[in-house]
Amino acid sequence: MRIISLSADGIKNAAQKGFYDWLTEQEADFICVQDLKCSEYDLQDNIYFPQDYNAYFLDDIDGKSNGVAIYCRQLPKAIMTGLGFADFDMEGRYIQADYENLSVGCLLAPQAATGDEAQQERKDEFFALLGGHLQKVRNKRREFIICGNWQIAHTADDVQDTQANSSCSGFLAQERQWLGELFESGYVDAFRQANTDRDEFSWWPDGNREQNGWRTDFHVISQGLKYAVEYGAIYKNREFSSHAPVIMDYDIEL
Repeated sequence: MRIISLSADGIKNAAQKGFYDWLTEQEADFICVQDLKCSEYDLQDNIYFPQDYNAYFLDDIDGKSNGVAIYCRQLPKAIMTGLGFADFDMEGRYIQADYENLSVGCLLAPQAATGDEAQQERKDEFFALLGGHLQKVRNKRREFIICGNWQIAHTADDVQDTQANSSCSGFLAQERQWLGELFESGYVDAFRQANTDRDEFSWWPDGNREQNGWRTDFHVISQGLKYAVEYGAIYKNREFSSHAPVIMDYDIEL
């Protein structure tokens, strides 16, 4: 099973840069796209609805920011939108496809500008709620793969310039601790199961891929899938947004 995820900086922008043309060559079973920056209604071109996939979208309430989408080659048993967080679900942050024993989720976490205490408090609130949710669903008799832009880099290996970014939102001590605790409590960073290179980054906030790289785009999987990871790569040959697609292969059958 192949799953590709991308934080798109606007789905129309990514399409203009050839994202959907590239996808036709990838034979993915799932495609998870975050940060659509438009509503599903605005997507009138067939390119956004590849014929081999069932496409599902969750828009931000204003239809102009955030937004997530999941493309499923095999028809899911159910689609879940939102996480049950009243203050965040209307922002188009999470969509999930459910199968018999597996759920594949697409997540766009809130971002906070460095130094903006109100934004950071709200981001921390989201992750506190998400942590509780993820521990709760561990009790379900199913496995989870949650792909997306988590807006956090985990370790020093995941940020190119750790010294310059040590006080930046996304690499704050409490954020890194939250992610570390998640990975100690029944979840796994799938990419790190397949690739331990220290120069693997998926986001360049300044747009320059020679410097200030971050790895904030994760496939977080439940512990039971740890040994199902077969391959992981960050595709950098073409640029579709300030983020690069994350490609993961799993030894899983639906």
